[in-house]
Amino acid sequence: MDKDLLFKYNIPGPRYTSYPTVPYWQQSPPTSKKWQELVQHAFSVSNDKEGISLYIHLPFCESLCTYCGCNTRITINHAVEHPYIDAVLKEWDMYCQLFGEARPVIRELHLGGGTPTFFSPENLTRLVSGIIDKSTVHPDARFGFEAHPGNTTDAHLQALYEVGFRRISIGVQDFNPIVLAMINRHQTYEQVAHLTHKAREIGYTSVNYDIVYGLPQQKACYMMQTMLRVIQLKPDRIAFYSYAHVPWLKPGQRNYTENDLPDADKKMAIYETGRNALELAGYHDIGMDHFALETDELFKASAEERLHRNFMGYTDTRTQLLIGLGASAISDSWDGYVQNEKKVEDYYKKIRAGELPFFRGHELNRSDLVLHQHILRLMTTFETSWASASEVCLEVFEAIDRLAEMELDELVELEPFRLKITEKGKAFVRNVCMAFDARLWAEVPQTSLFSHTV
Repeated sequence: MDKDLLFKYNIPGPRYTSYPTVPYWQQSPPTSKKWQELVQHAFSVSNDKEGISLYIHLPFCESLCTYCGCNTRITINHAVEHPYIDAVLKEWDMYCQLFGEARPVIRELHLGGGTPTFFSPENLTRLVSGIIDKSTVHPDARFGFEAHPGNTTDAHLQALYEVGFRRISIGVQDFNPIVLAMINRHQTYEQVAHLTHKAREIGYTSVNYDIVYGLPQQKACYMMQTMLRVIQLKPDRIAFYSYAHVPWLKPGQRNYTENDLPDADKKMAIYETGRNALELAGYHDIGMDHFALETDELFKASAEERLHRNFMGYTDTRTQLLIGLGASAISDSWDGYVQNEKKVEDYYKKIRAGELPFFRGHELNRSDLVLHQHILRLMTTFETSWASASEVCLEVFEAIDRLAEMELDELVELEPFRLKITEKGKAFVRNVCMAFDARLWAEVPQTSLFSHTV
């Protein structure tokens, strides 16, 4: 890969799990009444056709992994499990009431965190069963959860398998003990290997590993050692993404300084080492930061141009309605977004009051919807077109003008009414999407809001 291009385009940029991105949502969120209308409309369109998606945020962790940018609550008090599950199930009840007499059809369900396996197997069963009891599970449903190798037991795997889970995402990050110590991550290769083998033995059909590059004290040789071990265990898919150093947002990252992080040259070497190892091992680049074997559903969805991307990341299913349950969870009705209260106490307060517990959101206007469509296509198929009136707005033509230099660098190919990202340009998909981000260009951030694109 051309190092000059990597350095040239390595700038802060969004990951585009939505458009507009969260920092550019309107200052006044939709009213509760308006959000309910958006949900009911999306449900009427989505439920009978493809079902709906659910994301449940479980924020608790027993210790803080200092690299983490997620919304977490650190505690060793497991008495928090019951009241939190009660609140999530009450929130689900509120949404079910909006759906009226129609039973929601669950097409996709994901448990994220935090550490979902902070919760006991029995409590996770109670949570998921409480969701399913008021729903119909789609015959081709996708149930997945995030697993910490340090605390995910065989009992967790078995309990979640019995309520429908077939996908597991394991937080590996790095196998090097020096790097793991720097980020306060307590796990071993043996734990990851056991979790992988046991999941497959039980019947899980998809295993994902999260690997992070750019971590403190990380080196290219460490990444090669990590990737060799990853390749031996052969997960079906891998999320290989850049560490985002944002200590002003995540104080835990102040446990080390910028001097502990690899500089730009070293970070590029770490990235190239990891990427090359994955490609040589038969993993395919299916989208931003994601690699999959040809046997994996993500690869198949990418090859058949039915890959989708939402707040849960890449998925091989697409529904118009995504309901986020729990503190800080984000919901997407396609025409609008809302995010729940981040603090658990604030979340509980609104649940007790019988209110949908969101505190901010955004209702998309026509330009937002058009640009969202183009960014989504670029993220999932590496191309887009604007041949019909519904695909055109003034901002699209402004985006095309911004891509002139990337065309000269052979990262994109521009034709009348069509844009395609070249093989060379796939590593820069976030940069291409930024050209379509009219809100970003209208209000260029004065401080760092996003991680670097490479």
